[in-house]
Amino acid sequence: MSIALRDVTPEDEPFLRDVYASTRAAEMEMVPWSEEQKAAFLKFQFEAQDSHYRSQFAADFQIIMNAGAPVGRFYLLRKADEIRILDITILPEWRSQGIGTSLIGQLLDEAGERAVTIWVENFNPSQSLFRRLGFAVVQEEGFNQLLEFRALAEDCAIES
Repeated sequence: MSIALRDVTPEDEPFLRDVYASTRAAEMEMVPWSEEQKAAFLKFQFEAQDSHYRSQFAADFQIIMNAGAPVGRFYLLRKADEIRILDITILPEWRSQGIGTSLIGQLLDEAGERAVTIWVENFNPSQSLFRRLGFAVVQEEGFNQLLEFRALAEDCAIES
């Protein structure tokens, strides 16, 4: 596995739409809509999310590449005291192969003493990945949970 990141370009929009649609696939199976209605809904929702991310965050919008092929998206907001994962989504056929673990592990190394955070729905299967990597729930809002990772401070000797 050869994982790399590259910046999103305008040409990536069809791929990013597919990545977004993969996050809503189970939901789309349950609604009694035509394929055209589902496509219109997913297009509208993708555009709303993309517009929100880009207008609200001066973030790094990147494509996850595996051996030169796009397999997901990784959106990060780096601040002085925090790295916020806005989104990490890997296409279903590439999940559970260590890609997310590898990327988040590298991010935790980069963070140093900064917190690494992500909002995740409490029913999202990725919860187990974040918990396994040491993230903990620090806030809840409805179905959403803010997960946070903080590196343990080095042991300090107390002088008397």
